[in-house]
Amino acid sequence: MIQSADIREWRDHDVVDPKGHKIGVLEAIYVDTATDEPAVATVRTGLPTRQRLVFVPLDEAVVGPDYLKVSHPKGEVRKAPSIGTDDVLPAEGEAEIFQYYGMPYEPGAGGERKLARR
Repeated sequence: MIQSADIREWRDHDVVDPKGHKIGVLEAIYVDTATDEPAVATVRTGLPTRQRLVFVPLDEAVVGPDYLKVSHPKGEVRKAPSIGTDDVLPAEGEAEIFQYYGMPYEPGAGGERKLARR
């Protein structure tokens, strides 16, 4: 498992898919609030004048010499839920990310958020 402190150092490095195709650039890490482990990353994609942040799970992610390799193909990630580069993930948007990738989603017992940006 990649430690959250380690993966934050990879901000602005390339994010690639399992075949090595560049998806974009690592923007931020969201940790699971229950475990404080890295769960999801945002990847900056698009043209310089029309960039957005797409979400990708960090399950099975591998850190390389100058990249972060995720386990989802480029086409799937590019169609994932996204936010603007200056936007914040709304609480109601969390479930959509988990649903898109077929992952179980359970907020905290008191309705707390599942993800926190680090």
